[in-house]
Amino acid sequence: MARVVGVHGIGKQLLGEETLRQQWLPALNDGLKRAEAPERLANADVAMAFYGDVFRPEGEYLAVGDPLYTSQDVEAGFETELLLAWWQAAAESDPGVVPPDADTLVATPRSVQTALRALSGSRFFAGLALRAMVFDLKQVHRYLTDPGLRSKALARVTDQIGEDTRVVVAHSLGSVIAYEALCARPGHQVRALVTVGSPLGIANLILHRLQPAPVELGGQPRGVWPGGERLVWTNLAEDGDVVALVKDLRPSFGPQVRCARVHNGSHAHDAAAYLTDPLCGQAVKDGLA
Repeated sequence: MARVVGVHGIGKQLLGEETLRQQWLPALNDGLKRAEAPERLANADVAMAFYGDVFRPEGEYLAVGDPLYTSQDVEAGFETELLLAWWQAAAESDPGVVPPDADTLVATPRSVQTALRALSGSRFFAGLALRAMVFDLKQVHRYLTDPGLRSKALARVTDQIGEDTRVVVAHSLGSVIAYEALCARPGHQVRALVTVGSPLGIANLILHRLQPAPVELGGQPRGVWPGGERLVWTNLAEDGDVVALVKDLRPSFGPQVRCARVHNGSHAHDAAAYLTDPLCGQAVKDGLA
């Protein structure tokens, strides 16, 4: 099995394992170089745990690709709450985004339309079609609420983690799946979990839906530690990364999580921007040592 397993994020349903590995491998090696690591990863060292196709609609003649979602398809509850949280976070980091007021933060059809319109003009979601934005919302929602789909996606990751795997690097929604996969494999030999652009710390939407469920500690939910004492968990977040709403995971998973802010420029949530950072390279380097 591969020494390093990568777990991709949302919106990759039209790609595949080999496509993503060819994107991630040079970025991981760039990060290792910037961390002054003595070695570089080869193709055989890295495996991509690809789960995107479980979200991909089956092809039909004259109707291939993502569903043609509109604002009317954003469901009340989880999807609307996450959308409004993205809007709030985007407004705080992007002066070009009109901030929501108290009235628009109430979940109504009108607030959904306003949020999508505001986000479409943000740097973070620039160039992303409305239907793709809604599709991303639904990917997160479906993973957390559809047991069959969750089981399939989770199996894609657990199947890639073997006795030789020492590092798991997970981006965006992939960090949620990777966390659950490590929890589901007690006794695993992974020494470094590196999460980038992760939504794991969103208490009211993500944290309390994790499997295994968090435990109560001092009246606050605390996520189960995803490994043994030798596991080092590093979490990297960019200030402008709207998906990584909570940058510091220590209140949710314990003080041993190493949390850091990085600077990805206009590509705040881009996986490659995270992977090439020296702090990511150092975390991978330590896990391989």
